[in-house]
Amino acid sequence: MKAERLDPPLTATRSSGGRRIDAHQHFWRYPEQGFDWVGPGMELLAGDWLPEQLQPLLAANDVDACIAVQSCGDEDDTRFLLALASEHSWIAGVVGWIDLWRDDIVEHLAGWRRQPALVGIRHQLQDDAEPAATIADPRYTHGLAAAQNMQLVYEVLLRADQLSLAERLCARHDRHWLVLDHLGKPAMGDDDAFDAWAQQIRALAAMPHVAAKLSGLVTEAPKRADGRPDTDRIRRHLDVALEAFGPARLMFGSDWPVCLLAAAYADVQALILDWSQGLSAHERGRLQGGSAEAIYRL
Repeated sequence: MKAERLDPPLTATRSSGGRRIDAHQHFWRYPEQGFDWVGPGMELLAGDWLPEQLQPLLAANDVDACIAVQSCGDEDDTRFLLALASEHSWIAGVVGWIDLWRDDIVEHLAGWRRQPALVGIRHQLQDDAEPAATIADPRYTHGLAAAQNMQLVYEVLLRADQLSLAERLCARHDRHWLVLDHLGKPAMGDDDAFDAWAQQIRALAAMPHVAAKLSGLVTEAPKRADGRPDTDRIRRHLDVALEAFGPARLMFGSDWPVCLLAAAYADVQALILDWSQGLSAHERGRLQGGSAEAIYRL
């Protein structure tokens, strides 16, 4: 499968002197690590996706570094990503999966914290049978609080229909940064769902310790008549996010290689660059790397 161009690409010129960072992408070996979420229509992802495949794309698009995010609920996946980060200096950070339910979670996290590349934790809440039960579980609550006490960013992965749970989670855990992945995976094909999603995004943004990633949107957008993602709908959602969070709490992420199901890497980046042209150079610099530098302490 070859991804089509969305729109004429925008030249990737720098907006500030800081590093350009892709704040959300994945590496994996398939099927060794278990990928139940790779379903019909996602056959492109059923293979190895490794640094040697991403690095040329980063270089071609003037991106200096990336943050590698977990794709499996397994600590072996975290070890795998940290090993890659130790081999490639341009992998600036790892958001791994760690078993927050352990009785010895404080000591366990302290051991992981010795890995300088580990900057955050994510659990795929959206896939739990009962995400509300997970969020209410005292062991999970204790584990997440311990992670925040150790200055680890926690990434919140929930869909638009689950964002009331995200609000509950974020209100409870305010000791360190929480980052909403993929703008809460809005149901972009459902116009009736837009206002409710926007209201929930504003409620999350009202909490100053919550940030969000401009990632995963091309695969959530409905297709146009030509089979490409509807960029007008994506931009409408980006506008809400910018108004709510401001550029200092938003960051670009490609969601590579998942994005390739809908668009080429260059087009995902060009979409954000084009949409953000009305911002100042400093504000664009925050979106393109400055926010990630600050929030993840890279």
